[in-house]
Amino acid sequence: MKVFTLLTGAAVGAAAVWFLDPDNGKQRQAVARDKAMKYARSGKDQAVQKADYAAGVAKGAAASAAPGTSRPDAGERLNDPALARKVESEIFRSEDAPKGQVSVNVQDGVVFLRGEVDDEGTIEQLATGAEQVEGVRKVENLLHTPGAEAPTT
Repeated sequence: MKVFTLLTGAAVGAAAVWFLDPDNGKQRQAVARDKAMKYARSGKDQAVQKADYAAGVAKGAAASAAPGTSRPDAGERLNDPALARKVESEIFRSEDAPKGQVSVNVQDGVVFLRGEVDDEGTIEQLATGAEQVEGVRKVENLLHTPGAEAPTT
């Protein structure tokens, strides 16, 4: 035990002489302080990175466990405005399609058809055409004929 105390005292004394040297002590203290701060900042940055990673993993696990996550990944599906344009190009292909009478909106992959068309057959044809477009999760058909009351969601 005495040897350990002797060695500890010698190490502390050597460090004191090294750092308290009148010629170079201030510079050595500054270098030691700078290196200590560098390691402290590095440790903080690593802790922030690990916390962000853990938060992302938790968010992903929650999203996969939540109901209604059967949608394809974002990279595999169109965004809502692009999907709306795709639905429009499909359902308004024929020359007699009621382009100016039907509004197509998409929200979270759900297509909303609104407007007034001449007959029930056209309503069914537009809804069926929209359902067949790849990327459409559901179609909310709010179309109606003249004189009929407009449906609501």
